[in-house]
Amino acid sequence: MLRVVSGLSLTAERGQVTALLGANGAGKTTTIECAQGLQKRTAGSISLLGQDPDSAGAGLRARVGVMLQDGGLPPSARPIPLLRHIAGMYQDPWPVDELIGRLGIDSFSRTSVRRLSGGQKQRLALAAALVGNPEVLFLDEPSAGLDPQSRQMVFELISELRNGGMGIILTTHLMDDAQRLADYVYIIDAGRNVAEGTVAQLLRHELPAGGEGQHIRTLLFETEPGLDFTGVLPDGVEVTEARAGSYAATGALTPADLAAITAWWAARGIMPSSLSLEARSLEDVFLDISGREIR
Repeated sequence: MLRVVSGLSLTAERGQVTALLGANGAGKTTTIECAQGLQKRTAGSISLLGQDPDSAGAGLRARVGVMLQDGGLPPSARPIPLLRHIAGMYQDPWPVDELIGRLGIDSFSRTSVRRLSGGQKQRLALAAALVGNPEVLFLDEPSAGLDPQSRQMVFELISELRNGGMGIILTTHLMDDAQRLADYVYIIDAGRNVAEGTVAQLLRHELPAGGEGQHIRTLLFETEPGLDFTGVLPDGVEVTEARAGSYAATGALTPADLAAITAWWAARGIMPSSLSLEARSLEDVFLDISGREIR
């Protein structure tokens, strides 16, 4: 028997966005489908709003919204009649007209689902997941195919829902999305937890089970090409020249390190044409943990 997920443990709280990150085949989709009750598990336990999704009935499903990446929408339907039909299945639905206006669905309301663009389908799928006025919302790649304006609209809505107390579970391959939206992040690999924490904790390598961690940063600067920085910065700081005269110094940089490199420049009469200090990104952390090999 192939174990897709084994030894995975996670908790998602109300009023926060919980992101589940992992490379292809890590077990994200299986985990989320089991949590939603869409796939039967062979072992382990799951509690969704205090109930086991495997055995719960329609009462639990009415409290949960699910947005699948492929939408799962009937191709011949038109958006507004579809949303009104779905709303009619719930006792206390979200006002359909409010969702239509908020997600700009009226701009493509006369087009059948099969003829919608990828971004339009995503907005409609999000509306369909929300129309039941859920307490918990599962989002699979919610910004896939969205243009910048639609992406901003969706992000603002997700933030409002979180602030209103909804529990949101997000899976995405876009690390910028997770870094911007998530309150807590789980990184999984081969069906197991390999790291977890707030975005700030992960960026500092300050995981709950670890120590104080390190602040990894990158100093970017442009100056004359071919310089040798041996001995200028500590061994833990790597200096690379991506192209002629374009340097990146990455590591646990300290104020003393910045003073050392600027003093080295001053002693040689070097004045960089540009200089910036960047924090480590969530994508950097993810690649360090999950590896850089294509899966």
